[in-house]
Amino acid sequence: MPGRVSTRTSTASGLARKSSAQTLNSRASTVSRISSPATFNPDEGPSSQLRTRICAIFSDAQRTTAGHRKLVINLRKIQEACCYEPTKPGKVEEDFGEDDFNVEVARCVIRLMAVRKSEAVGDRIVRFLGLFLRHASEKDISLAPVVESDETHSFPETPSTRLTSHILSILLPLLVSKEKAVRYRSTQLMSHIINSLDSVDDEYYHLLRTGLLKRIRDKESMVRVQAILGLGRLAGNEADENLENEDSDDDDCGGLLEKLLEVLQNDPSADVRRSLLLNLPLTPSTLPYLLERARDVDPATRRALYSRLLPALGDFRHLSLSMREKLLRWGLRDRDENVRKAAGRLFRERWIEDCAGTRVATEAPPAGEAVPPSIDGLLELLERIDVVNSGVETGVGLEAMREFWDGRPDYRDAVAFDDAFWDGLSAERVFMARSFNDFCRTGKVGQYEALVEEKMPEVTKLAFFLQRWINNLIENIRKAAEAAEGEEVDVTIEQEFIVEQLLHIAQTLDYSDEVGRRKMFALLRESLAIPELPEEVTKLVVEVLRCVCGGEAAREREFCGIVLEAVAEVHDTIAGDEPLEEPEDESFHSARSELSGSTPAKSSKSKGGEGGGGGGDGDGDGEDKDEDEEKAIREIMINLKCLHIAQCMLQNIEGNLQQNVHLVTMLNNLVVPAVRSHEAPIRERGLLCLGLCCLLDKTLAEENLTLFLHCFNKGHDALQNTSIHILSDILTTHPTLLASPAASTSADDPAAVAAAAAQKAVFKIFSKALKAYPTPDVQSAGTTALCKLMLGSIIKDEDLLKALVISYFEPSTAENAAVRQSLSYFLPVYCHSRRENMERMGKVGVAIVHALMGVMDELDEEEEMVGMSVVGAHVIDWTDARKLVVQDTGRLSWDEMGRKEVKAVNADIHLDLGVDILEKILSSGCPKEEKKILISMLGKLYISPTSTADKLHTVHDLVNEAIEARIASDAPSRNALNKLHTALTKAIGSSTNGVAATAKSGDDGDDGMTIVEDGLTVVEEEDEKGDVGEKMEGVEDAGEEAEGAKDSILEELLGDEAEEEEL
Repeated sequence: MPGRVSTRTSTASGLARKSSAQTLNSRASTVSRISSPATFNPDEGPSSQLRTRICAIFSDAQRTTAGHRKLVINLRKIQEACCYEPTKPGKVEEDFGEDDFNVEVARCVIRLMAVRKSEAVGDRIVRFLGLFLRHASEKDISLAPVVESDETHSFPETPSTRLTSHILSILLPLLVSKEKAVRYRSTQLMSHIINSLDSVDDEYYHLLRTGLLKRIRDKESMVRVQAILGLGRLAGNEADENLENEDSDDDDCGGLLEKLLEVLQNDPSADVRRSLLLNLPLTPSTLPYLLERARDVDPATRRALYSRLLPALGDFRHLSLSMREKLLRWGLRDRDENVRKAAGRLFRERWIEDCAGTRVATEAPPAGEAVPPSIDGLLELLERIDVVNSGVETGVGLEAMREFWDGRPDYRDAVAFDDAFWDGLSAERVFMARSFNDFCRTGKVGQYEALVEEKMPEVTKLAFFLQRWINNLIENIRKAAEAAEGEEVDVTIEQEFIVEQLLHIAQTLDYSDEVGRRKMFALLRESLAIPELPEEVTKLVVEVLRCVCGGEAAREREFCGIVLEAVAEVHDTIAGDEPLEEPEDESFHSARSELSGSTPAKSSKSKGGEGGGGGGDGDGDGEDKDEDEEKAIREIMINLKCLHIAQCMLQNIEGNLQQNVHLVTMLNNLVVPAVRSHEAPIRERGLLCLGLCCLLDKTLAEENLTLFLHCFNKGHDALQNTSIHILSDILTTHPTLLASPAASTSADDPAAVAAAAAQKAVFKIFSKALKAYPTPDVQSAGTTALCKLMLGSIIKDEDLLKALVISYFEPSTAENAAVRQSLSYFLPVYCHSRRENMERMGKVGVAIVHALMGVMDELDEEEEMVGMSVVGAHVIDWTDARKLVVQDTGRLSWDEMGRKEVKAVNADIHLDLGVDILEKILSSGCPKEEKKILISMLGKLYISPTSTADKLHTVHDLVNEAIEARIASDAPSRNALNKLHTALTKAIGSSTNGVAATAKSGDDGDDGMTIVEDGLTVVEEEDEKGDVGEKMEGVEDAGEEAEGAKDSILEELLGDEAEEEEL
């Protein structure tokens, strides 16, 4: 088609930065000094056939996107008729040129600018323009004369490039409009054009870049999102070096990528961060910043990372091992269910494909057929996530494999555990078997029982496999101890992991088969007596042995006897290397022998003294000292090993200590001497065992409570941490240890005096722990323990509650995230769970505000603290009776559909708090700033006519007194007092009217209803007394159910730390 194609060429910039003589200052007036065009109406001239046809196309385009392709072709025909020589003269009635076409299209673009974001027609027009410009550019390039491309990579100027330049010249000034809709639409269209075209004229490249960079600082997040969409395309091709332009402003200095990464980290809008996450180029420099979004506060952004970015990233094996583990842990343990699902889908669908090689297969599977599972690929995947470290109990390996088996039934059917599999075990293979076994046995009852019974070996066979790998482990441990080579250590670690996983499998087996049970019992009994057995393996052996023995009381005594026999054999085996010369009553000989107060250190000293008295030479004295030192170390290792086995046993029993002769023997002969030892490791482990023993006997706990308090007061950080855990477990298991003496008890009663002293000492310990700022671990342990005890109503001290609230707001705990997190959960749950807890918080509310005012006055310049208005709002929220989880049973009612409703909340708690606040501000010693905060709290109190009448009148009188005394010095304070006064007056009047209405309805007896104002329901009397009785029974049953639900919720919140494996 002959046409009027311009022969002038221009250096076109393909979205990457090209050199240009155009500077920013030359266009400064057009970019930054254009006012808002919201009321700008250009002189459009008379209507024409061209305008009518183009407007009709744009009108059709804004209705639906279904016909955009056809409309683009029609608009292109009009453009060709205007820009090229027509092949059929007379087809067009009037002769229009290229400029006329561009002006008419630009006229429609200007009409688009004022369309709000909520209008879908604007988005359709933007899509239509982008589609047209792309189609027109492709057509123009195909019609342009073929020229050899030179080094400057010049492209012929076409009608489409001139139209694009014309539209961009109109949009650039609109980027700085005062109207947010204009800024949004101009930025949106400009970004869409950038993403639709392959190249942009170098004349406009820097202006586009600068204009969009300014928009990433726009106050409207929707404008920033659109600017990100355009800059993301520019950043993908921009060179790493910064622009060297001295005349440019600050926004243009530095690399574009660095500015976008800063916005990704700091922009407050989740939409902006999510747009950057999905539009930034994936390069080694940007990848760490993109993966950081796995910890974004917005769930949709985190889900976008796992569902869109990471699947498009490519082979996950390019990520570092630590990053793989973090991504799995963050995703599978996310609080949002959709994020967890996306992370599980990524692991079981994309990562397994990278390892199995299905995505790079030469031949794709036929349509409709699934890719066959690859067990080798699964083993490689487990190797890539380092199951030796991530497969432990606190690791993420088990969670990942649980998601894998749940979502890949083809792998569940394909996996096979034959004899060859167990003979050639590796860390990955055994972990695959353990995860498969756990998934099948912990799922729905009976869902996968047949599958696991078919694939997993029976008890006898597994016992033989376990015995083989335990023997290999012990052999390698002994070789490593002799040779001390690094390779042997690595092999030992892997084999220890294999044995651990086999023991985990053994814990889930059914021991009803007596032959298999006896085989496993004998194996575990022999293994427990091996002195070289690692501690983690020892712990699992004891747990499996407990399962094999059974859960009855007789079986528990048998279990204790077997473990203590193993303890004696461990000691005798290690000590048998060199017989001891001292008598049996001066050293630990067996778990059942009587011990004196001697310790390894004392024995060493006595030996040294005897040797010195002999008068030997110097070399002999040196050899004796070395032997004594080795002997002392050996005895320490003996006691530590024995105490560890005893600890594992105590963590797996529940019976009474005094009724089990084996436990009494162990306590007297092993634990008590260890607590009295002068060796710190033995003493600390003995203290741990003694704490476990106290959980089994209340009398023993009461006798040793002072010991644990002393250890906290005098011990180091680790010992303090252990002591606070032990105290928490003891008080949770035996809550009556802190029970206050009855009122009838005489003050001279020794039991009452002892109980009061113990209670005071425990409270002092927790108060000291809350103030342990130099030791964050101790502070967090004490805070968590105290929160659990107060949730269980074991500790009800108001001073400790006040200390917890002060710790929550104090700036000194800002760096201790564990303390802040525990308190942020505890305080609302504690107050909203029981009315008595809320009343307790109300009693200390004014004291909390006063104490925190003093803390704020003493703050340093660099310290920051939340405002006192925030503190007051929290206190009001924590004492709001409407937020109680379980209301009083008398406040339960039923709607017309028979559903339970809670109405007419008693607001006496806020009234009591109001009395305390008013008495404080009416006193002469209340500072002005504190008075202002307290008065602001009065305006937020909830006043209900169902409250006690006397309290309503008391608060009303105090408010009147405060108003008459002109306590409020500013307008907000006066408004708060007036608001409270109005609410009280209305509540008193409503309460009086309600009583009168009730009395009147009782006298009449004809209307059949009782009317109570302000929130109370209208209850119609039933015609039959049986129906009324059923209603009342339903109310009582609902109250009992609510009380039971309250107790169950608190029990779940409290947890049971008494049986935890580590205190």
